[in-house]
Amino acid sequence: MDHAKVGTAKRAKRAAALSITAITALSLTLAGCGSSNTNNTASSGDDAAKTNNAASSGNDAAKTDNAASGGDDSTKTDNAAATTDSGSSSGEKVKIDFWFPWGGDFQKDFKKTVVDPFEASHPNIKVNMTFVETTGQTQASDKLLTAIAGGNPPDVALFDRFLIGSWAAKGSLTNIKDYVDTASDLHADDYYPGLWAEVVYKDGVYGLPWGTDTRAMYYNKTLMKQAGLDPESPPKTLQELDQMAEKVFKKGKNGKYDTIGFIPWMNQGFFYTQAWNWGGKWEDGEHNLTPNDPQNVKALQWMADYAKKYDIANLTSFSDAMGQTGMNPFWSGKVGFMFDGNWTLNDLAKYKPNFEWGVAPMPAAEGFNPVTWAGGWSYVIPKGSKHEKEAWEFIKYVAGHDGTLGYAKRANAGNDITAMPSVNTELKLADNPNLKVFLDLMPTAFTRPVTPVGSFLWNETMRVQDLAIHGKGDPKALLDEVKKNVDAELAKQGG
Repeated sequence: MDHAKVGTAKRAKRAAALSITAITALSLTLAGCGSSNTNNTASSGDDAAKTNNAASSGNDAAKTDNAASGGDDSTKTDNAAATTDSGSSSGEKVKIDFWFPWGGDFQKDFKKTVVDPFEASHPNIKVNMTFVETTGQTQASDKLLTAIAGGNPPDVALFDRFLIGSWAAKGSLTNIKDYVDTASDLHADDYYPGLWAEVVYKDGVYGLPWGTDTRAMYYNKTLMKQAGLDPESPPKTLQELDQMAEKVFKKGKNGKYDTIGFIPWMNQGFFYTQAWNWGGKWEDGEHNLTPNDPQNVKALQWMADYAKKYDIANLTSFSDAMGQTGMNPFWSGKVGFMFDGNWTLNDLAKYKPNFEWGVAPMPAAEGFNPVTWAGGWSYVIPKGSKHEKEAWEFIKYVAGHDGTLGYAKRANAGNDITAMPSVNTELKLADNPNLKVFLDLMPTAFTRPVTPVGSFLWNETMRVQDLAIHGKGDPKALLDEVKKNVDAELAKQGG
């Protein structure tokens, strides 16, 4: 994004997120949706996310998982909610309300590249755009929740895909499966498989994917040279990464680190990320959540071993110093290897660090193939929309070929990735060799489980990650506890 109001604040928080002690608080926004220096279409977990990856506390995420109850706040429905014009049968224009959480240039760019062409091709529909900020550090909006509970929601909302499972489970979103099944100009296979999976809950479809992000490894060629490593041969396995990173770690006379080889939990290196890199799973074929999968346990143990080997206090000191600058640590030139999202390409192009760097897939444990995971956004029709058919026409256009292509062609799109492979091909995004690394991983990108307790699970993983790297628990015991807690929360919410 150039960023939306949300994104600008979240970019700074992503940098600050390097503080290991603060990592526990980093939650679904950081994950859910990534971000860029353009009006990003990407999220969440999320991010989310993100999505410029601000973090939510456990309490915020719990609020997100319970997003749909509305409670006593239903009387506070915002006046910006849906208009009740219904003039389609009389030839009058139907006004639909569209709520979005991004500030900055988004409204201007989106209106010019998407809304205006849509209205020209649908003269009976007028789109009213309204900025509605998300709540706290989450990607959810209490105003949207209140409007739905009060029976006066907008007709369309730009919505973090990571939240679809929890909101759909509580009946806050319209099931658009019948519209999708009968559409001749939009199909599930128009999108990357993982992204489509995020909008499907049980047998229903609750949104259309729009924009995404993904993760890879950035590496500092200059530091690799200084460490006697071949800068054109980045590590392909986690074992190779461990060996190379060890050579990059350097301490100054004061005993503090001058350069860091690698910190597994830095930036997008969440436990979620590392579990997948270790071949772990977060759910089985029956949609049962599996946080204590044996490979997940190995991943958390590996992270804990890093903290012990390189001294968690010393690593924290380095991260805190970077966090105080508000700078992504990789830009500083003091970090050898880091896992981060495609949005960081925009930052590197803008700030032009004085060192050589490259991008490669994240290394995987031996015996496993490199993977990635994606977050991003979607367009949903909140439950209770007064103009459901017109809302469908709008989201079908926006998240379909023409709307996706139109917005992606804006001047400040940067290194954004769309949810539609055909559009990415049409835009020739793969001509950028660094962006191609991310694009090549998208067809098999993982996404977080679509479940009513997605946010709860995310926060539980962040909690035990912090405990493990601080030596406050055995990884297997911690993850067995997460499994117990998640299953209990799921049962509480009706499964």
